[in-house]
Amino acid sequence: MPSGTPACPDRTDRQQCLVLQLADMIPGAATIRVSLRDPGVGWPHPYARVWDAAGQPVDVTRTTATVAGRWIVRVWPEADWIQPHTLDLATAVLTRSDSAASRRGR
Repeated sequence: MPSGTPACPDRTDRQQCLVLQLADMIPGAATIRVSLRDPGVGWPHPYARVWDAAGQPVDVTRTTATVAGRWIVRVWPEADWIQPHTLDLATAVLTRSDSAASRRGR
């Protein structure tokens, strides 16, 4: 049954649909790092930073960063959002992106 989402009308996988929507919303994006610690806000608030395939930052508006962060948190509610996570748009894989996780090879 079609999902009704223009970016992925025949898919039911929420994670894959979100990746397609984010890639459409943020052209050139390859990875998105999400945290609940927006540097401009004193309370937990979804915040995203975006990079292209070469590892260069992609400029996005504050609104786009907030929306992307919220969408990712909603699609992966089981993630431990105390720590930041990185979403790879090529694989639709979300990984913890704190320094301890990176030392363990995650």
